Amino acid sequence: MQQPLYILAEGSNRTRGRSAQDSNIRAGKAVAEAVRTTLGPRGMDKMLVDSSGEVVITNDGATILEKMDIEHPAAQMIVEVSQTQEEEVGDGTTTAAVLTGELLAHAEDLLDDDLHPTVIVEGYTEAARIAQEAIDDFVLDVELDDDLLEQVAESSMTGKGTGDVTADVLAKHVVKAVRMVHESNDKFDRENVRILTRTGASSSATELVEGVVLDKEPVNENMPHSVEDATVAVLDMKLDVRKSEVDTEYNITSVDQLTAAIDAEDKELRGYSAALKDAGVDVVFCTKSIDDRVAGYLADAGILAFKSVKKSDARAIARATGAKRLGSLSDLDEYDLGHVDSVSIKTFGDDELTFVEGGVAAKAVTLFLRGGTEHVVNELERAINDSVDVVVAALDKGGVVPGAGATEIAIADRIRSEAAGIEGRKQLAVEAYADAVEALPRTLAENTGLDPIDALVDLRARYEHEGIAGIISTGRSGEIGDPVEHGIIDPAAVKREAIESATEAATMIVRIDDVIAAN
Repeated sequence: MQQPLYILAEGSNRTRGRSAQDSNIRAGKAVAEAVRTTLGPRGMDKMLVDSSGEVVITNDGATILEKMDIEHPAAQMIVEVSQTQEEEVGDGTTTAAVLTGELLAHAEDLLDDDLHPTVIVEGYTEAARIAQEAIDDFVLDVELDDDLLEQVAESSMTGKGTGDVTADVLAKHVVKAVRMVHESNDKFDRENVRILTRTGASSSATELVEGVVLDKEPVNENMPHSVEDATVAVLDMKLDVRKSEVDTEYNITSVDQLTAAIDAEDKELRGYSAALKDAGVDVVFCTKSIDDRVAGYLADAGILAFKSVKKSDARAIARATGAKRLGSLSDLDEYDLGHVDSVSIKTFGDDELTFVEGGVAAKAVTLFLRGGTEHVVNELERAINDSVDVVVAALDKGGVVPGAGATEIAIADRIRSEAAGIEGRKQLAVEAYADAVEALPRTLAENTGLDPIDALVDLRARYEHEGIAGIISTGRSGEIGDPVEHGIIDPAAVKREAIESATEAATMIVRIDDVIAAN
């Protein structure tokens, strides 16, 4: 008899065939189920507690999946779907995760009916193509004015924690911020819309600042706390005594030598202040350290200075003011410097913040978010980030479509109508895809308080007669209506990305028939 041949390391685990498929599909469905109840304006929140006791309360799908300690490799793919959705369009993370779970659930039924995984993948791919065409045809032929963009922003924030300020008020701030940056620059840069949070006031104190806000205090208390029409220098260097790159030992044998050494060091430190003053600099933002003596000389010269500025803040100031980031003060001239209308220090509780307003080179804005607790401002920050991203997506990535599940109903209807022309078993997979997409409005209805089956029947009937139908949240329940009339609008890019990423993840998981795990 032949001896057995071992090709795997001792202790390795191998799962093959249907067992591997079942394990992966169950894991994907479990992750999707974890965020399903957060979908829509009546979605619930999740409380996440990590091993150190830190608590996060949110209904943001990307945040929930990121904070969950997920080990199963197939389940991690659902997390990656959510992350991709967040990176590409900033919203629709829960939609993408739930759709992936539904596609896997229907794939499980198809596998039970003896459909080969390759046939399922082909059917899902064909259905995704039809879905993308349906989204393109459903894009609203409207001007993307401020009112419409505010509806997009508000739709994104509805159901998320915004404290004591309503979503429509925040939506106005968001649209104004995006418009200011979008219209003043040739190419929109997301970093020009900054977000800074601070506790100590209600959410209604949230404001839009036309400039950059820094969590920084002056390096010397004797420096001016407000400078108008300021000339700005951004430095990537230490304002300190230069040190030799090699170990050097100085042998001082007299008081005169010591005095000369101290005078030389002092001259070097004074030289920094003199160079900046001679160049007409009013404000210095330094990404590295500033010696206390240099800070004193700068204060004597009437120059406002900040040290250890984060590189992201330095980039924002440089873009807004037109300043170059300098590694040396030699040959400093006016072309190296930037200009702003004002730089001022404002006090919020025990903290001082720096407001840099009116940059001449490019428009930069800061959404200054307030809240009573860290939980409130953190959730508000997540809502505002998503809102900014969806407004940009609406402007730059293909317009808007009706929300409230209306687009999903249209997609499912289109897929079913074209499935009739598809031959063979692939047709079953295409029809299953339509059922999976309809799970999104069904979940919306359930989370809103409607009977999901009755709501789905009513949605199909209204779409058949009027060409548009969605789940409209009213009070403690909901109704079937026209989402456009109720101002519920989503970027088309969010729908496209959700379809694409969910399909890719589901088909990849379905094709796996062998899992080899090292112990």
